[in-house]
Amino acid sequence: MPSFRLQVPVGIAPGGRPAAACEITPEGVVAAATPAPGGTAVYAFEPLPAGAVYPSLLEPNIANPAVLTTAIRSALGQVGSRVKAVTVVVPDSVVRVFVLDFDTLPSSQSEALPVLRFRLRKSVPFDVEHAGISYQVLSEGSAKLETQWKVLAAIIPGPVLTEYEAAVRAAGYEPGVVMPTSLAGMCAVDSQEAVLAVNLSAKVLTTSILSGNDILLHRTIELPLEPEALQADVQRSIAVAAAYFEDRLQFRPHRLLYSGTLSVHDFAALLADAEFAVGEMVPAPETGIVSAMGHQSVAGVTGALVGTN
Repeated sequence: MPSFRLQVPVGIAPGGRPAAACEITPEGVVAAATPAPGGTAVYAFEPLPAGAVYPSLLEPNIANPAVLTTAIRSALGQVGSRVKAVTVVVPDSVVRVFVLDFDTLPSSQSEALPVLRFRLRKSVPFDVEHAGISYQVLSEGSAKLETQWKVLAAIIPGPVLTEYEAAVRAAGYEPGVVMPTSLAGMCAVDSQEAVLAVNLSAKVLTTSILSGNDILLHRTIELPLEPEALQADVQRSIAVAAAYFEDRLQFRPHRLLYSGTLSVHDFAALLADAEFAVGEMVPAPETGIVSAMGHQSVAGVTGALVGTN
């Protein structure tokens, strides 16, 4: 499954990803492209009927492939994609991401992947041998350190990856890269300071800490449906991430970068913590929108375009 490639803000070279991207969510398809090299990105959104896409690790995700394919084709057609290869951004709930430490790791991918599969075998509830798996080395320590390698690894069930890739191909495009939405959004963060980032969907919440060229935390939790329990879980998860941030960096975060299905105002009300200044990971574009987007976040597709020609 070669198209599943993990890319985060560390060392992305120009031309490292396609100049077009689409994010598939239960609400609809968000597309973005740069119609001309160095030009301003153009965005579009095509809504989906309820139940057409239902993100899951263990069950089929796409209940209506024809409707999804039509939405992908329409959204990418509206943004005038000049390439057939696209970055496909998928929900966090269908990918598991880990920050792993290794005493040693083979330098070649063909030798490293079996090591990662063995390590992740007991950490995910699906077959790792037929899963899409990718990784990126965040740091290599010296021989004097007990841990020499720090690796960011992502894994997605094989059947789930096939579903999303098939929908994109049926729309007439080729999935050049597949990324979870929270990691794609991180690529849009341009900050020399450590950042606490949050991505919220209807099913999961992901908290991340990005510090320079390092990812200190990436944690995804499933959310309950009941509103009060959901709010309690969101507040608890962010409190845990903030405590970890303070423990690792020796100062408490006061700014939180948010992306997700709620507006930034509604999320701040859900968090209900006056200590945090909640801002959008990627503000809604003021130009280049060719269809109504509502509260749909563009963080995933904007980050997916970072490093393109």
